[in-house]
Amino acid sequence: MGVTIKDVAKLANVSPSTVSRVISNSPRISEATKNAVYAAMDTLKYKPNAIARNLANASTKTLGLIIPNREENLLKNPFFIQAMRGISLYSQKKNYKIMFSYGASPADELNFVREFVNSKWVDGIILLTAYENDQCIAYLNQQSFPFVVIGRPFDIHDILWVDNDNFQATYNLVNHLIQKGMHEMAFVGGPKRFIFSKDRLEGFRRAMALRNLSIDERMVIEMPDFSEEYGYQAMAAICDEHVPQAVVTTDDLLAFGVMKYVREHGLSVRVTGFNNSPLSEYQTPPLTSIDIQAEKLGYHAAKLLIESLEGIENPMNHYIVDTTLIERGSTR
Repeated sequence: MGVTIKDVAKLANVSPSTVSRVISNSPRISEATKNAVYAAMDTLKYKPNAIARNLANASTKTLGLIIPNREENLLKNPFFIQAMRGISLYSQKKNYKIMFSYGASPADELNFVREFVNSKWVDGIILLTAYENDQCIAYLNQQSFPFVVIGRPFDIHDILWVDNDNFQATYNLVNHLIQKGMHEMAFVGGPKRFIFSKDRLEGFRRAMALRNLSIDERMVIEMPDFSEEYGYQAMAAICDEHVPQAVVTTDDLLAFGVMKYVREHGLSVRVTGFNNSPLSEYQTPPLTSIDIQAEKLGYHAAKLLIESLEGIENPMNHYIVDTTLIERGSTR
């Protein structure tokens, strides 16, 4: 039997898929890796035939989209719908189709990523969030499979990603509330595993610290998911300790739950959200929220990935989308 791609991969200490991408001259492969593969090919006298080259260059013109949510909750969080719209707008312009799956846990998401990669149904993958110790990112890097992340990865080296400056957005919001005379604030965040959750909490802490305002740690609550029910539970726990002047939340769904508790108990508390979902302006009172421009996040994610797939040179591996504070209602 002649020399195979697997033999080349073993000698070059890379995966067979990486060898295939070197053969197809993928822009995702570093020059160092290409040189190692070429050296192994020369040593083994491996000559890829025309069929192998065609297979390596085969394109499905389809992107895989991994949505981190349960089926029954898919339509409850407008962020995903808005991001998908942005992804679709750019993809259709470039004649790419979208194939999506949703996972109820990081393990589910990894299974779908593996299926997309091994099935060869898609040319690249869009991840709709980034975790600490993200297994999907680790796997895709290991396989040298093209992908982009909506959300700042923990390790940004040689990864395509788009995001907002979540730290700065929250920092600016808290400063705005302080200027309105609110010095006693509570914080309701989402799961710690999300990097943006950590960035938003750090923005809250830094803004309070720089104004020499103390934080009661009993009033900093991080919930396991983004939902109205969890927001309600968090506010109940906060008010068991003390009723604050304001509550900063990291998602509109959490804010809706906080506001429901405030209304039911006749409290005078300023509540802010994140994402500026369509229902924010119809709350009682209307919800002040940070618009993260989710559609633009999706649009630029698709643009970064498709340009990479098509070999278009781009000096930047990431894109930061601006945020806007949408203030509604009274100051209290």
